[in-house]
Amino acid sequence: MPGNEAEPRLPAAFWRLWWATGVTAVGDGVVAAAIALLTVTITRDPRLVSVVSAAAYLPWLLLSLPVGAIVDRCDRVGLLRRSQAVQAVIVTVLAVLAASGRLGIAMLAALAFGLGACTVVSANAAQAIVPNLAAGPLLHTANGHQQTITTIGREFAGPMIGSLLFAVAAALPFGVDAGFLTLSAVLLATLPRRGPRRDRHPPMRTAIADGLGWLARHRLLRTLALLLGTNTFCAHLANATLVLLATQVLHLGTRGYGLLLAGAATGSLLGGLVGARLITHFGAIPVLLAALTANVIVFVGIGLSPNATALGILLAGNGFVVTLWNIVTLGLRQQSVPSGMLGRVNGVYRMIGWGLIPLGALAGGLVAHAFGLRVPYLAAGVLRGIALLAALPILIRSFRTGAATSSGETDRH
Repeated sequence: MPGNEAEPRLPAAFWRLWWATGVTAVGDGVVAAAIALLTVTITRDPRLVSVVSAAAYLPWLLLSLPVGAIVDRCDRVGLLRRSQAVQAVIVTVLAVLAASGRLGIAMLAALAFGLGACTVVSANAAQAIVPNLAAGPLLHTANGHQQTITTIGREFAGPMIGSLLFAVAAALPFGVDAGFLTLSAVLLATLPRRGPRRDRHPPMRTAIADGLGWLARHRLLRTLALLLGTNTFCAHLANATLVLLATQVLHLGTRGYGLLLAGAATGSLLGGLVGARLITHFGAIPVLLAALTANVIVFVGIGLSPNATALGILLAGNGFVVTLWNIVTLGLRQQSVPSGMLGRVNGVYRMIGWGLIPLGALAGGLVAHAFGLRVPYLAAGVLRGIALLAALPILIRSFRTGAATSSGETDRH
């Protein structure tokens, strides 16, 4: 409460990271909307649209393990800045090619892959930085703030700005993102530099194996990683052709598509604002179970949505529960994993959790092409329900034993 001097406060360094995260997130949202709209100006084939989406997420499968080991070896702030510098170069190239009108699906997919690779590095590094700036009881609050500003930028402000800029000129959103990345780099330069331990690092293969072994022995986090993998596969099975569902079935224009994404982000924003309070009041695992159950219902509802208004409301509900999931699971990892291994374990976790996204996106394109643009959401809802039922015994047991807040909840072999 304001005026309570005993209440701990987040340090100034965290807020500088928060501002850098927000600036970058706006740029990411601008580019995400622009790439989706640019793709449908090149092709309306759901299979080719899904190829671009798959390419953007393929780095999570190919690069997560080595990137996780690198994050534990390097100065994480410096690594974050370098990844954003490369990202700025890629969006500049995108701006030039979009302006020239010579951008094809193959080149767009290749550049989307490059942006995805930068995201693998920056996301892992940023998550490993947060515990150094906001430890202990402030961790869920810090993660909630990060989720909120990321949502505002990537899903609310960014897509609206990107759609409006794209309507003016196809190259404009990418040039604007290059400016946002430059501003973020300036903010990151003010953060304290915290390098890894100075003892000798094991070989890369050994370091990766250590991360794999640690996660394999932790029953709860292992289960959450597998559940995340299934859920993200389903999410991109459904969402890979969302731009086609919105523009072709529901007849939204360029600006309408941006407004749809912005409306959907309202739920994510609310989740970021209230997530930490819900977790404190009800507990991490109950909030997690409620979010997972609600998401099954939401996906089926999206597949049946009769108009753009209903679709926007359901997408907002999806954003709300996904944000709750992110806050809970990120906090569990940050609290459970030793600091010196956080990058490696995050790398393994994200490889399992996000590695199937490209397959989900490609499957979504094939399903939409064969059965219609609504069917991927219905299929995704059913698959997520089956996965939840399979994981439910372990999640309930963790809730009953209090293992969700224990760093020692590992299998005994």
